[in-house]
Amino acid sequence: MRHRYSVSVRRCAHFGSLLASTAALVLALTACGPMATPHTSSGAPATPEADASAAPAEADAALASFTEVTAGVWASDSRAQGRAYIDALEVVGFAKDAMQVTADRSTVGNAAESLQFSVAWSDTQCLVGQVGPSTGEPVTALLPRLADGACLVGATRPIDW
Repeated sequence: MRHRYSVSVRRCAHFGSLLASTAALVLALTACGPMATPHTSSGAPATPEADASAAPAEADAALASFTEVTAGVWASDSRAQGRAYIDALEVVGFAKDAMQVTADRSTVGNAAESLQFSVAWSDTQCLVGQVGPSTGEPVTALLPRLADGACLVGATRPIDW
């Protein structure tokens, strides 16, 4: 027989693990540097001059669009499929070659507890989304790029479709 206490302890432990993972991701993303070949939302390579003059309002508009697309896919039957987010972002004009996505399934074949996807927005910024059972509601943010130019920490899957 299970006790309510043991279930609560497991939930707290899971939440603590999620919180620690999220904190590690935020710390890793804040210690970022620029990428050598950035892209704009149109997919064209960005120049330092174009990036330097990009208004915060443009980044805010891109984040709003990214967030809207994320919410739309999350509300669909394809919510657990990374490809659905990538395809939907491409439809609204984000460059597929500037995107990254994590695997839909764990290494043992279970559905991923958390799915991340991103778009390299400028030479210094990324639009990053996270969805999944461990996340609850979708989370989106405009974050600095990693020192290696990527947007996501860890292994990502090829976007070869």
